[in-house]
Formats: sequence, C-alpha cells, structure tokens
Amino acid sequence: MHILIPSYEPDERLLQLIVQLQQNGTYSIVLVDDGSGAGYRHLFAQAEQMGCVVLTHPVNLGKGCALKTGFAYLLDRGMEGSIVCADSDGQHLPHDIARVAETVAKSHGSIVLGSRRFTGKVPARSKFGNAATRLVYRFATGTRIYDTQTGLRGYPAHMLSWLVGIPGDRFEYEMNVLLAAESASYAIVEEPIETVYLNSNESSHFRPLADSARVYLPFVKFSAVSIVSAIVDFLLVLLLHSVSSSLLVSVWGARAASSMLNYGLNRSLVFQKPALTETQRSMPKYFALVLLILMLNYGLMLLFNELLHIPLPVAKLLTEASLFLFSFWAQRSFVFKRRMSLRPR
Repeated sequence: MHILIPSYEPDERLLQLIVQLQQNGTYSIVLVDDGSGAGYRHLFAQAEQMGCVVLTHPVNLGKGCALKTGFAYLLDRGMEGSIVCADSDGQHLPHDIARVAETVAKSHGSIVLGSRRFTGKVPARSKFGNAATRLVYRFATGTRIYDTQTGLRGYPAHMLSWLVGIPGDRFEYEMNVLLAAESASYAIVEEPIETVYLNSNESSHFRPLADSARVYLPFVKFSAVSIVSAIVDFLLVLLLHSVSSSLLVSVWGARAASSMLNYGLNRSLVFQKPALTETQRSMPKYFALVLLILMLNYGLMLLFNELLHIPLPVAKLLTEASLFLFSFWAQRSFVFKRRMSLRPR
C-alpha cells in the first residue's frame, strides 16, 4: 500500500507523521514537495533518509498538481495495490490513514473518503465551506456526500491513469475528482475519521476567496450562462413582439433562440463536450429537458400564483430559482454526462 503526501512549507509534524506511519505498518511513502523552497529542504532531506521517496516541484504549482505528480510517479512504476492520499499538517491521524487503507482494500474498486463529522471545536470557515460545497455537490450530481473537502482519500491502483487526467491544479482538483467519479460511475464510500483542527487550522494554505472560486467555478459558469440566456430571451421577446405583434410567436421564438445559445455555451464552457458525436448524443436530451422545463414552468406558476395566491413577480422568482437548480442538476447528470472508458477492476 502506498501513501501519497502532497506538502507545501511543512513543519516537524510531517516527520512525526512519517515516524508514526512507519511504526504502525509497512507503507511505501511518497512525498511531493510543492515548491516549498530552500528553507524546507532539510525536512524533505530527513524524510528521504527515513526511506521516503521525495518528488520536487521547483515552484508552487498547487495541491492538484502535486497529487497528479505523485499519481504519475506511481503509474509509471506500475505500482499495484492501493493509494491513500493524506495531508502533511497533522490533521490526518495515523490510525485513520490505516482505516482508510483497509477500507480501500475491501471496497472492490471504490473511492474511499476519510469523512469528518465536524464535531468539537471547528473553525467557522471550515464548517461553512464544507456545508456549502456539500450542497453544491448534491445539486450537481444528486449524490449526498458528507465531507466533500477531505484530503484523506483512498484509491485502487487501477484508477491512477484516470486520476492523472482529471483537470485542476489547486484545491479545485479534489472537487473535480468527485464530480468526475459520479460521471464515470465510480462508487464513493465514506469512512468516518476524527475531526482534527490544530491552532484554528492556521497551517492550511487554502485561500478562501481564490480557491473557493475555483471549487465553485462550474456552478458559477452555469449561473453566468443562464443569466446571459435570460437576457437574450427577454430582449428577443420584445423584438419579436414589435415585429409580429403575436405573444405566442414572440415567446416561443425567443425561447427557441435562447435555448440554442444556452445549449451551445453550456456544452462548450460549463460541461465541456465539444465533440460532434457528443453533440449528437446530448442535443436531443437537452431539448427534451427544455420541453420538460417549459411544462414545469407553467405548472409551478399555476401552483404559486393561482392556487397559493402568491403575487406574480414573487411566483416568477420562485419558479425560476427552482428550475435553475433542477436544470443544473439535470444537465450535469443526464444531458452532458461524460462517458469514460474504465479500466478493468
């Protein structure tokens, strides 16, 4: 079994973790120095003397790049068994790492997440951040995962080539892995672990604004495309009505044009499906979804406005908000769902 530890500007806790792991089991430990610099070379040199493999980035490239460097190293050497990824800041305890490793060995090809339950004294930003990404992930995939941000994860070796190909350079990589796993039909198993935050998580290199933006980028892009499509739809209704004086022609003509725009932007920018064959597969499903949303739109408007007597502007906002979330989930899960060839388990 192999333990992969991406590390940026570590302290003595990294060496303590290595000692504890070596005392508790026989592991191959691979460290990736993600551009920590000259001031940290002595720590990585000690780790090498302790029997670890140390891979070095000349500059900081991000956690996603560090993980993929480690995965590529293991893949190139034909490593077998399982791989457990852990952080170097003392938040992942040796017995939890061992537990995740055992679960990977028994899981028959599943991804195993060391899932915290956020009990005890947890920094507010960590608790809020995980709750937010948990909600976004569930809307994006329809799957409930309690701890989407855990860095303690286990993978069977046959996933290495797939892991190397997942996009993302920094903290968004780990969210992308979960999203891609859903599309690739890889099962995800959660193994409960202890929640450890040392000194209010001061050692974390997570940048709340920049890295959160990367994690939520697919949802943000989808929102932007929806706004642009809505503006085009609104303007076209006015233009077509001024020309034809027919409300039916205006509404359906504008919706047809804005739907084509929405489909094209989502296919190329949000869900990234440029190939012609994928367009042939996704387009019929997309416009079937458009028809379904049109019917749901009418049904919800009828419910909110006429049956519940909610004012029309409020009813419209409630309807559009509900259908926005449904549309994102449906397009991610069905319309633009990736087809990946999986290596034999």
